Amino acid sequence: MAVDRMLPTDEARELIELTRDIADKVLEPRVAESEKTGVFPDGVFPDGVFPALGAAGLLSLPYPEEFGGGAQPYEVYLQVLEELASRWAAVAVAVSVHGLSCHPLFTYGTDEQKQQWLAGMLSGETIGAYSLSEAHAGSDAAALRCRATPVEGGYQLNGTKAWITNGGRADFYTLFARTGEGSRGISCFLVPADTAGLSFGKPEEKMGLRGIPTTTAAYDDAFLPAERRIGDEGQGLSIAFGALDAGRLGIAAVATGVAQRALDEAVAYAKEREAFGRKIIDHQGLGFVLADMAAAVDTARATYLDAARRRDAGLSYSRQASVAKLVATDAAMKVTTDAVQVFGGYGYTQDFPVERYMREAKVMQIFEGTNQIQRLVIARHLAG
Repeated sequence: MAVDRMLPTDEARELIELTRDIADKVLEPRVAESEKTGVFPDGVFPDGVFPALGAAGLLSLPYPEEFGGGAQPYEVYLQVLEELASRWAAVAVAVSVHGLSCHPLFTYGTDEQKQQWLAGMLSGETIGAYSLSEAHAGSDAAALRCRATPVEGGYQLNGTKAWITNGGRADFYTLFARTGEGSRGISCFLVPADTAGLSFGKPEEKMGLRGIPTTTAAYDDAFLPAERRIGDEGQGLSIAFGALDAGRLGIAAVATGVAQRALDEAVAYAKEREAFGRKIIDHQGLGFVLADMAAAVDTARATYLDAARRRDAGLSYSRQASVAKLVATDAAMKVTTDAVQVFGGYGYTQDFPVERYMREAKVMQIFEGTNQIQRLVIARHLAG
């Protein structure tokens, strides 16, 4: 069921319709098989999807036109992500991560760096990945050990990174590595995928989001020219956290899309299935479950749109981004679990997609900062 959206312009409404058309024609026919097998084609992954999204301008929506962007408000971009997620969550996550990977260059890069690399990134010609986490440093980003040692003409990279969405398939990696000591000793770099000394591990065998790879990366005396550093030395954590505020909104929108689709499937099933001589949606016990699911989806959407509108207005939105990520992903987990319950035994089988939605929702409570970390961020804002 298409969501009746309140959008700021006619152009935005046309953009949502375009997104729905592409999602129905390009994503929907491929999602079930790709998520079941977890096979990544040799071409652009998932095969043919990113070229279609890039050609439609859906990978560059919140960026300025001068770099090939769509110049759309963030609230519109997030609703596009939600539409994509309602068809194929893994692709929507990959698009959100790509946008997250472009953010440091756009925000902190020099004019020369942006002229050289940004247009290709925003057009979808090159796909990005965000490389912050390490095996021992997930939520504690200040504990990074991957090191960038200054050498003549640039930096020598050594160490490993973990949990890289699009890993091994992206064309560039926004990398955070240690150039000094303490929390102010981390810097940001833009690493090409073909850098000598960079290698990737086997894709993780995940519970969900199998349609995109998640890998480790290893740097073994990999040389990176100095022009590939983004921002100043020691500025890395502030760059990373600024990007993550926007990235958390992306995940909130994706989670909302998954929850909306689970609700739609549950309502459709409840209108068809009969028990005790009536459609099961007409039984108050189940009707109330569906009502709570609908309220959770609407609340999730309202929280991410509130944060996005603050961002569009130039206001502080860090706390609101954490609230949106927390509320939307917890809602997605609850709604998808309830959808499985509505389907009964059928919901526990792969014959119906609701079991996949539940598996996909779980990780959204974990990445871009666990929901426990979001509570910590919110509490610190309240205390400060």
